[in-house]
Amino acid sequence: MSESVDRPATEPAPEAGEAIAFRPTRHTLYQETIGSVMHACDLLDQPQHLRLILAEPKTEVMVHFPVKMDDGEYRLFKGYRVQHNNILGPFKGGIRYHPDVSLDHVKSLAVLMTMKCSLARLPLGGAKGGVQCDPRALSPSEAMRLTRRFTSALGDNIGPAHDIPAPDVGTTAAMMGWMADTYINISDARGRSNGQAVVTGKPVAFGGSAGREKATGQGLVYVLQQTLPELDVDPAAMSVSVIGYGNVGSWTSRILAKGGARIEAVMDHTGAVHKPGGLDTEALAQHVESAGGVGGFGGAEPIDTPTFYGLGVDVLIPAALEQMITETEAQHVNARVVAEAANAPTTPAGDAVLAERGIEVLPAILCNAGGVCVSYMEWRQNRAAETWALERVDRELRDLMNAAAQRVKLARHRFGCDMRTAAYVAALDRIGDVYSVRGIFP
Repeated sequence: MSESVDRPATEPAPEAGEAIAFRPTRHTLYQETIGSVMHACDLLDQPQHLRLILAEPKTEVMVHFPVKMDDGEYRLFKGYRVQHNNILGPFKGGIRYHPDVSLDHVKSLAVLMTMKCSLARLPLGGAKGGVQCDPRALSPSEAMRLTRRFTSALGDNIGPAHDIPAPDVGTTAAMMGWMADTYINISDARGRSNGQAVVTGKPVAFGGSAGREKATGQGLVYVLQQTLPELDVDPAAMSVSVIGYGNVGSWTSRILAKGGARIEAVMDHTGAVHKPGGLDTEALAQHVESAGGVGGFGGAEPIDTPTFYGLGVDVLIPAALEQMITETEAQHVNARVVAEAANAPTTPAGDAVLAERGIEVLPAILCNAGGVCVSYMEWRQNRAAETWALERVDRELRDLMNAAAQRVKLARHRFGCDMRTAAYVAALDRIGDVYSVRGIFP
């Protein structure tokens, strides 16, 4: 877990762009993410060597691999694994299957994982991976062959004590099971005893953890319960709109609805639906499972995108992809709070508009940390050959998320900043402390 830098630590701390080793490309997601990190470094007066280390990933892996399709033809796929930082422990982060997977996006998500793990005080670093593909266009057998071939191509870049992938957008528990099985079969005898722990988010029958499927949504609910009362919003009586009804959006909505909240509107790539007084979240989940999206749901009225953003609700939860709330959408948001269930769903320009309009933003590295928290628990269970009850998982998740929320609130009061900056400050405070103790090798 060593790091190296090229310039002595005695030089003045650089600006965000100066700290980055390559010539910056403006307006990329990675530059926006690193900009947030560097701003927090400024507030904490972190040393120049820490800025240099965090400005670039430690390792970037790109692979190309052939997969035999069901029609007998071969297709070549591109895959990535980016390992940002491991000063706190082994790399950790999801695997995404999506047509728009790119190096820039994977790098950005790896940085967010570093921050997320640190904020939650997990002994894990940050990584992310993905394959450029449309998972909806793959048959189950094609998805299995692609997953196994990608795992093989990654080789020793992943491992139970080195880098532990997990599911993300477009990937499932079944795929994580295929990854683990492939790794076990191709690793040497020394790695087989802990082979299950190479990935998390697996099926429960194959070493997965109780509560992992709902973990991100459950974690967000705990964050909302901790933060909303101070913003004069009652979590048990609030109105909510949600962008995306996949794993995170669906679980968040269902758990909130059971607690008394009204999920009044949901939007995804197939359309938007609205029902005053609250949607039947369980029926909507069943519809999405069969239809592939919320469009056409009979238990609600279809609405267009401007109407969706303009609905007066207490909380808007973006739970889909990155950079969905731009300056344009932010001008129309009619919510008191935006809780980022997705990674980086708000652009800096959108963020500025929301701030100007007095709309509070609860940042992604706090809101969606529940997934990696329960992944950490699964990894611990695998390595100790244990199985935990759901009650224990939920209890430990609640404690982790509550503590992370408290750190963010304390940082906000200490520096008089917004919640996003406060979350980065709380995360970087821990990373800076560890670097100050460990030093820079050699």
